[in-house]
Amino acid sequence: MAAMNKSEILADGFWHNNTIFTQLLGMCPLLGVTTSAINGFWMGAATVMVLLGSNIIVSLIRGFIPHDVRIPAYITVIAALVTVVGLAMNAWMHSMYLVLGLFIPLIVVNCSILGRAEAFASKNGLIDSALDALGIGTGFTFALMLLGSVREIFGHGTWFGHPLFGGHYPDFLMFVLPPGAFIALGFILAGVNIINRRVAGRAANPEPSCSPATHAEQA
Repeated sequence: MAAMNKSEILADGFWHNNTIFTQLLGMCPLLGVTTSAINGFWMGAATVMVLLGSNIIVSLIRGFIPHDVRIPAYITVIAALVTVVGLAMNAWMHSMYLVLGLFIPLIVVNCSILGRAEAFASKNGLIDSALDALGIGTGFTFALMLLGSVREIFGHGTWFGHPLFGGHYPDFLMFVLPPGAFIALGFILAGVNIINRRVAGRAANPEPSCSPATHAEQA
């Protein structure tokens, strides 16, 4: 596979190789904490910090880790970063830490983080590994925020806590409960697939450009 440039690394992580939309990984936090957009944002932000730190560290130490123990070494790095992020949130964002609860420690077992350490950071340099982490992390955060926004808007009529439909909106609690998460996610994935198919169709069948010479020949 040809090497990607910097913008392609970011685009690949954010959309083309999105953890949620393409790989369907990280379903536990996606369905568990996205009852609101703000919850999805902070869960994604915590994941970005861990992913960025792990990719950078793995890229720096990849030449010193024996091949046979690379996976335990990566997990140790990830677990240490998750501990740091959890303690920081508990100290400076205690209320959000209580809301996210067990899902913060569960970042350790997020397959996308270990997967990027093994598949990308262990084979690439510092800058590319950091860009890969930012692409994958922001794509994951976007997916969490999108699902959280849909559930919050339809469930409570608010977005980031701000009312959208006045104070008389009847709460549609199904979207706040787990069944609503699956329903909303299904529609989001269908929309993403439609967008990808249309983009692929346009790329395969580009519209012919009309140059001045073409107009002259037609005349």
